[in-house]
Amino acid sequence: MNVAVVGTGYVGLVSGACFAEMGVHVTCVDIDEQKIEKLKNGIIPIYEPGLEEMVRKNVAAGRLRFSTSLKEVIEEVNLVFSAVGTPPDEDGSADLKYVLSVAREFGQHIKRYTVLVTKSTVPVGTAKKVKAVIQEELDKRGENIPFDVASNPEFLKEGAAIKDFMSPDRVIVGVESDRARSLMTRLYRPILLNNFRVIFTDIPSAEMIKYAANSMLATRISFMNDIANLCELVGADVEMVRQGIGADTRIGRKFLYPGCGYGGSCFPKDVKALIKTAEKSGYEMQVLKAVEDVNERQKRVVFEKLKKVFNGDLKGKTIAIWGLAFKPETDDMREATSLVTISLLLEAGCKVRVFDPVAMNECKRRIGDKVEYAKDMYDAVLDADAMLMLTEWKQFRLPSWGVMKKTMKNALVIDGRNIYDKEELEEYGFEYHCIGK
Repeated sequence: MNVAVVGTGYVGLVSGACFAEMGVHVTCVDIDEQKIEKLKNGIIPIYEPGLEEMVRKNVAAGRLRFSTSLKEVIEEVNLVFSAVGTPPDEDGSADLKYVLSVAREFGQHIKRYTVLVTKSTVPVGTAKKVKAVIQEELDKRGENIPFDVASNPEFLKEGAAIKDFMSPDRVIVGVESDRARSLMTRLYRPILLNNFRVIFTDIPSAEMIKYAANSMLATRISFMNDIANLCELVGADVEMVRQGIGADTRIGRKFLYPGCGYGGSCFPKDVKALIKTAEKSGYEMQVLKAVEDVNERQKRVVFEKLKKVFNGDLKGKTIAIWGLAFKPETDDMREATSLVTISLLLEAGCKVRVFDPVAMNECKRRIGDKVEYAKDMYDAVLDADAMLMLTEWKQFRLPSWGVMKKTMKNALVIDGRNIYDKEELEEYGFEYHCIGK
């Protein structure tokens, strides 16, 4: 089977590499000539564990290649996956210009029955717009070529994307014809053979499932952060509360960890987009509006704790930050708590020194030399008045507290991810603050 994947961002590149790993012949297409040239030379534009090796392996095997032209490859493929970006518009709704651009190019160049599959996260009703654009282009050509559209949303967690793709909880496929369903079944046969769930739905339901899933997970995070903040006020321990409610099988333990707010490319964008979709339909998503408000407030919580320790006077303080990416195992800083924290610290007159195992270059790209970039985690805390833990990378979990106590100007740790033990740090002479205790 031959497929094309348009867009070599996170979703497109991971999907293309994994399809190739399953034995499919894949051409990844992107209009960015520089990016395509780098990919041809084995240079991967994103950090994702295992992706570089998988790309190189499948390029060498001849199952994965890269191109700047969908027109050149469309005649040889059965399926075209649209994995282009859907950035939030000024009002929070998803901007579909790239999705519709792919649809237009698809309509301009198909020669035989082909299916255009939307893998990007798009609002309910997008498939109708895509279909209309394709038909408009065919009408301009005076052609009556059969085609189908489908929805196949991704559920990849950054840092574990390859595992999620190859061993999925479920694969959602929205189709409106038996012919499209047959092609998608053939594509996902390796998944079916391994007894993973492939769920076929109508297209609007598939489009909604993606938003509903991410919004539910975001809701759980914001709910626990709200509970954590209340725990601090009433003297409860959020970890004990989490264990107690997580033991209820109706609730479960996943995504019940309090912290300093969620970020990334999915949750913030998808919550905003679903709120906007509802507004356009004359409905108000009251719960999701609260989820968004809680999360924005939570991104300030570590800074507010620091400010309280120093009685509001942070001017001239040297503050170390461990972790810049919005989560471990990625260099993605979109909507990251670190960006909010850094901005607040600089406004307060602090000197900020940062370290992250993989996101340092991304931070430099985003904010330049506004902060000092440390060589390693211990260099970051040298003569620091406080260390703020924002991203729970594994290498941060068991630091040498004895060394830090000797090198820090002030033995203060504010843990935005609740990964340290209060009693242990206090034994070393640290003042320790976390979330919800």
